[in-house]
Amino acid sequence: MNYIGSKYKLSSFLKKTITDTVGCDLSQKVFCDLFAGTGIVGRSFKHEVKHVISNDREAYSFVLNKHYIENGKTIADKDALIEELNALKPIDNGFIYSHYCIGSQSGRRYFSDENGQKIDAIRTQIEAWKTAGTINEAAYYFLIASLIESADKIANTASIYGSFLKELKKPAAKTLVLTPAGFEPSAGAHVVYQKDANVLIQEIEGDILYLDPPYNHRDYGANYHLLNTIALYDTFIPKGRSGRRTYEASSYCKKQEVFRAFEELIRQARFSSIFLSYNDEGLMNAIDIRKIMSKYGRYQLEQKAYRRFKADKTENRNHKADTTYEYLHILEKTY
Repeated sequence: MNYIGSKYKLSSFLKKTITDTVGCDLSQKVFCDLFAGTGIVGRSFKHEVKHVISNDREAYSFVLNKHYIENGKTIADKDALIEELNALKPIDNGFIYSHYCIGSQSGRRYFSDENGQKIDAIRTQIEAWKTAGTINEAAYYFLIASLIESADKIANTASIYGSFLKELKKPAAKTLVLTPAGFEPSAGAHVVYQKDANVLIQEIEGDILYLDPPYNHRDYGANYHLLNTIALYDTFIPKGRSGRRTYEASSYCKKQEVFRAFEELIRQARFSSIFLSYNDEGLMNAIDIRKIMSKYGRYQLEQKAYRRFKADKTENRNHKADTTYEYLHILEKTY
């Protein structure tokens, strides 16, 4: 997924810096990814640590991490399940088609009619299998994760779901094919939560705490609302032109709340090594972060230049303004 704040391109930098700090032998370490997103960072440590704790309050993230982090064994009959779902006939009265497709009279163009109807058919069948006990929890989250990723590939957006494109772009005109989500077997007893980070931090402890909170006022609940709707597949009245669902804005997206929330998180964290990813355009600047983290132990800073996220891939990526800096703030907590 082309995801805002994705650490895919920075994963090598993050992993090297973390191991340089805590040591290369992670086999007995508990690693927590508290704002997990698509789970890229947690997945990179899944095979090396004793235990991964993954958390994100967004429903689509919970689904993805339930599969990529928590699932450790091969899903039985996964190819047959995918084949059966791909063979389903589209349905024309489902929630996605009725509210987010071109022909539904909703005014929204997130998916072609055919793809919206296919999403509805597939998501309805997955839920029916779960209710009937035909599939177990691991298969359930595998199938929804597969649908979220496959639907994202043919969405008529500039990568985020705050708005849709006026005309159907070429990838969105292609027919949805449900592609199985990748699978990473693991012997570790990993666990995934869907909680407010500042609440969960009071309930957990470990060795390595990785933090990647929102940087600015743009909340993930708004930017990826339609993926949350596919994950939850509930009934509500979509709001406004974008059809957003009701969501609670994060304290990390509010200038008047972010400093209090961040310091409270650091103060309550029962982890010996804390790593914060934050870029140079966030609501908190590097000086503010250093002042807060330095209160609780030994602080240091690493940074790396990288290309910023662009929703519109046709923009000129060679422009100087495309480069930004990712700061990795490090705290070896002593009090």
